[in-house]
Amino acid sequence: MSAFQSVTRLLTRPSTRHRLLALTAAWLLTRALMLWLLAHNGLPRLGRGSVAREVWKLYQHWYVLLSHGAFPAHDTLWQYPPGAGPVLLSPALLPGLTYFQAFVVLTVAADALVTLALAHAGTRPGRSLRGAGYWTLGLPLLLHIPLARYDVQATALAVLSLLTLSRSTRACGALAALGALVKVWPALALVGLPRGRATRSAWTWAAATGAVVLAVLAGLFRNPLAFARQQGGRGVQIESFGGTALALATHAGWPGRVRYRYGAMEFTGPYVSTVAHLSLLLSASAFGLLLLWRIRARHWTGATPYDAALSAVLLFTVTSRVISPQYMVWLLGLAAVCLTSPLTTQRPVAALIALASLVSVIAYPTLYHQVVACSWTGCALMLMRNGLLAAAALFSFARLWRSTKSVTPDGEPGSDIHRLPHGTLSPS
Repeated sequence: MSAFQSVTRLLTRPSTRHRLLALTAAWLLTRALMLWLLAHNGLPRLGRGSVAREVWKLYQHWYVLLSHGAFPAHDTLWQYPPGAGPVLLSPALLPGLTYFQAFVVLTVAADALVTLALAHAGTRPGRSLRGAGYWTLGLPLLLHIPLARYDVQATALAVLSLLTLSRSTRACGALAALGALVKVWPALALVGLPRGRATRSAWTWAAATGAVVLAVLAGLFRNPLAFARQQGGRGVQIESFGGTALALATHAGWPGRVRYRYGAMEFTGPYVSTVAHLSLLLSASAFGLLLLWRIRARHWTGATPYDAALSAVLLFTVTSRVISPQYMVWLLGLAAVCLTSPLTTQRPVAALIALASLVSVIAYPTLYHQVVACSWTGCALMLMRNGLLAAAALFSFARLWRSTKSVTPDGEPGSDIHRLPHGTLSPS
């Protein structure tokens, strides 16, 4: 029986149809609520307009510069790779709307694409609709924030990259490269591919796609690598792990202050640079852990690439100098991909990410003034959110390590991946 016939049979089952109808209704209802919140984002508990301001003020300002063929080379707020340019220019595709309206419409469309891809994956033999349900109900935990950032678009590329892996490693690599050019982290979607020809194919196509697209962008825009200078100058954002430690230090007499720098609220004062360097060292250690895992891993399943991508992004998130609220969009998307496979080891991790998302929006935008003031309430919120993320990262990596350390019965590392009911890896 072909894969198409199997999917058709599944869709004709009443239980599957009912689940898809319920999923559609939930998506429409939750997205309508998110749009309502965005329309009323001037309310005090919704950020007093700070969430939407990112689009209609900052993104639109960059849109004008980009439309004249140049990246914002001297703008300290521009910290994004060159692939972000086409995303910020994309509202021009809808000329009948304002920039803000067009951006939101395209973001909702990207969200719908992610939901459809997860639902399609979930209806394949041996797969689950839990991933689509998790994304549908998980994204609204962040209130209206996802609609006013371009992280949904970056997440869409990472999700599509992982979901196309079993069909085409070339498409997987190309999509990961496009995502990396938009916001770097989607490159981690390739970290868990099993060793062999399929991995070489995906990484080769990722490198080739990245090089070609970067060359095109360099030909169309001036200063394509200007973001690196601004990114390197960033300090310790108040919502990061290092920021939480410094916020607690203020109650012990540390004289540091919170200031608006590089598009975020960051700490300034003694020892801040030390904390920033420690964060970089921890990120390097996270890379070393992932490298050690790849060397030691012996057993791959169809869910291992998904689980490894989530684990990698979690590790780099918790060790980063910056943890913005929209970073939770990335984690929700990758957790949703994991949940499409019954073989995933990341179900408890997905639950922790959902809880962390809920706490995150209490910190921003609801009580952000408490976080900025380093009050005990603000510190408690950050300890709770970051504690949940730390637990998620530790659980994720530990479960990934345990699931891949054994050897398959026939003695070949990862050979069982080719016998999974929901697709095989091929370099096509």
